[in-house]
Amino acid sequence: TATTEIYTLSLHDALPILSNVAACLYFLVTLHKLGNSSSLSVSIFACSPERDEIKSIFFVGVPAAISVFLFDMAYIVIDKLAAGYGDIPLAAIGIVLKAERLPLCIGIGICQGMMPLAAYNYSAKNFARMREVVNFSRLAGIVIGIFSVIFYELFAPYIMRTFIADSETVRIGTNFLRVRAIATPFMFLCFHPVNFFQAVGSGGRALFLGVARWALFNIPMLFILNAIFGMYGIVWTQSIADIMTVILSAYVYAKFLHTHVMQSAT
Repeated sequence: TATTEIYTLSLHDALPILSNVAACLYFLVTLHKLGNSSSLSVSIFACSPERDEIKSIFFVGVPAAISVFLFDMAYIVIDKLAAGYGDIPLAAIGIVLKAERLPLCIGIGICQGMMPLAAYNYSAKNFARMREVVNFSRLAGIVIGIFSVIFYELFAPYIMRTFIADSETVRIGTNFLRVRAIATPFMFLCFHPVNFFQAVGSGGRALFLGVARWALFNIPMLFILNAIFGMYGIVWTQSIADIMTVILSAYVYAKFLHTHVMQSAT
C-alpha cells in the first residue's frame, strides 16, 4: 500500500512535466513540418539575438518573474496566518484557494490571447485596433468574473464537498469561498493591464503594478486585517487589495494612453 501511494504521488507530480514535454514535442514536430514555409525555425544557429533584443526580453521577463514570486509569497503568508487558527480553517482556505484557480486560469488565458494582438497593433501604430483588442479582452474577463461570482455564491457548498466530506470544514469553506469569489473580477482587472504593458514592452509599468498589488497592498493588508478581523480578515484581503490595485491600474493605463498612444496618433 505504501509503495502504491508513493507511486501515485510520483505520477501526480510528474504529470505537469509530462504534459509540457508532450506540448514541446508537438510544436517541434509542427515547426519541422512547416519547413521553409514559416519564418520560425528550431535551429539554434538561426537564432542570434542582438544586445537590444536580449535587453528587451529581460526588461519584460524580469517584472513577470517578480510578480510570480510575490504571488507565491502572498500564498505562503496566507498559509502561515491561517495555520494559527487550527487545522479546519487551514484546510478550508486551502480548498478555497484551489477552487478559485479555475476562473483565474481562464482569465490568464484571455490575457495571453490578448498580448500578441495588442503587441502587433501597437508596433504597427494601429492604436484603434489595439484598443479594441484590449477592451474586448477586458470585457470578456469581466463577464467570466461576474459569472464566476454568481456560480460560487450559489454552489459553494457543493464545490467544497467535492474536496472534503467533513461538515465543519465544508461550512467554514463555504463562507470563505463566497467571500473570496467577490474578488474574481477584480483579480482579472489586476493582471490584465500588467499583461498589456508586457505586450507593448513597458516592463517598468508592469513591474510597478505587479509589485504594488502584492508588496504594497496585498501582503501588508494580510497582516493588518488578520490582526483586526481574524481569519475573515485574511479572506477579505484579496478583494480590498485588488480594488485598490484596479484603481491604480486604471490611472496608469489612462496616463499611458495619453502620453504614448494619443501623442503618437497625432
